Formats: sequence, structure tokens, C-alpha cells
Amino acid sequence: MKKISVLLIALALVAALSGCGAPKQSFVSIASGGTGGTYYPLAGAMATIWNEGVKGMNATAQATGASVANVNLLREGKADVIMVQNDIAYYAVNGLELFKDKAYPDLKGMAILYPETCQLITLANSGIKTVNDLKGKKVAVGAAGSGVEANARQIMEAAGITYADIQVQYLSFNEAASNLKDGNIDAAFLTAGYPTAAVQDISATKDINVVSIGDAVIAKLQSTYPFYTKATIPAGTYKGVDFATQTVAVQAMLAVSSSLDAATVEKMLQTMFSASGSERLTAAHAKAGAMIKLENAQAGMSLPLHPGAEKFYGKK
Repeated sequence: MKKISVLLIALALVAALSGCGAPKQSFVSIASGGTGGTYYPLAGAMATIWNEGVKGMNATAQATGASVANVNLLREGKADVIMVQNDIAYYAVNGLELFKDKAYPDLKGMAILYPETCQLITLANSGIKTVNDLKGKKVAVGAAGSGVEANARQIMEAAGITYADIQVQYLSFNEAASNLKDGNIDAAFLTAGYPTAAVQDISATKDINVVSIGDAVIAKLQSTYPFYTKATIPAGTYKGVDFATQTVAVQAMLAVSSSLDAATVEKMLQTMFSASGSERLTAAHAKAGAMIKLENAQAGMSLPLHPGAEKFYGKK
């Protein structure tokens, strides 16, 4: 009897040790953005990294309406990891702006990824040289409920323009690119790491212009929304645009809910910031992927960290 008891205890210890640190959640849905943006290819790379590096994980990337839509998907339990702009995440956790009276305090930070550049794209013959030139024009402001739409509205407000001054078009990256090429709209706002696939697609067949945002507009924008930083899109980023463009940027980040297992989050970060993880991210998007670095992972973090992230960064 005593031998049986000892054997049972030994078996229990083996079972406990073998399960130690194993993820409690096998299926992980990563909410990204439109297929023509930067989020989607990076999310696909993350899924591969985590499937290979986290025992028992089955991660998949899904195309979505991006930041605002992703917060709602996480809240509704339809996503487990989301890509989101740091400004939108701040609004969500604090119940501000688009999330007024709809705060989501359960939202937790996982990692800052890279700067997301606000890009105002027109055809070269549009005559649009400044943000103020958008008055009376058909302007794509991003998909309804997206972070792009928030950026477009705020940038135009800083220039003294409201939606009443333009013909608003709620279009995704791909829809905006298609409509610009067809001449159905005059300009499109995009927020993504550059070069953005949708913009490259336009420039492959049409002459384009990337509109600079002036110092006065940037100063007004930053006085109200301190998340914005001044940024420059280098000359030659897009075909035919041989000059540098001054604009603004926010930060792309990963967020999760506090219910996601801490050991899983820690392991996901460990594998994502490994040498092989970095290689996969850079292969998915050369510019943005190369900017995803451990030393920048908390710079601009607008949310309380998830316990698993706290543990991971605490070891570094």
C-alpha cells in the first residue's frame, strides 16, 4: 500500500512539472488590420513565431478594421491579442474620445512595436499641397471605427477643418487605394509603417504626392493630443516621390486582456524578441519589422502592462 502511495505521489509530481509554464490557451486570434496595411503581414509573422515557439499554441491572424475595431473585438472575446495604436489604447482604457462612457479598464499592454506614420496621399495632379487644400474634396478618412479615422479627424481639426468641410469617405486601405487609382476620391489618409503596401500599389500605376503637414498644424495637434510626434517620410520611399515629407506619427503596439495567461504572454514576448523572431518580422515587413526591438518595447506604452509582460521585462 505504501509503495502504491509513493508511486501515485511521484506520478502527480511528474504531471505537475510537465505542465509547468505550458500555455493554458491553445487557440490565439490576433486582430490586425486591413490586408493592404502593415499590421496584417506582421500579425501573420507573429502567428508563425508563436506557433513554432510556444508549446501547444495555434495562433492565427485575422484581417480587421484595425485599432478601434480591435479593441472592441478583444472586449467581446473575439480576439486574444490585438494590434492597436497607443493613442487609441489610451482612449479605450480611460473612456475618452471614441470610447467616451465605454472605458475598457481590462486592457493591458504587451509591447510597443514601431512608429505608425500618418500619411496623406493624393494623385500628383490633384492640386492638393497642404491639409487646408482638402476643403471641398472627397477624402478617404479610414474605415469607420478605425484608428486611421481618429487620426484623420484630429489632423484636420488642427488645420481648422471639420467633416462638414469635406466629402467624407469611410474606406479601408485597399478601398482607398482602389478609389484613388480610379479617380473616385481626391485624397486618402493612411496610418501605417512606411512603406505601406496600399500606397506602393497606387504608385505602381499612378503619379502620387505625399502631402506634408506644416509646423503650425503639428504644434496645434500636439497641444491637444500629446501622443503625436513629428516624423519624416524619407525621399524615395514611394515611386516618384523624391522629396522628404514632414508628417506625424503614433506608436503601434500589442495589447491583450488581463485574462490571458501570464506564462503564455511571457513566452510569446520571449519568442517574438528572439533572434529568429526578429528575422521573421523583418521578412514580413522590412521597415516596420526591423524597428520592433526589445529596447523600444516600453517606449510610449500607454497602458498598464500585463503581468506576463511585467515579468518578461523585469528579467531584462
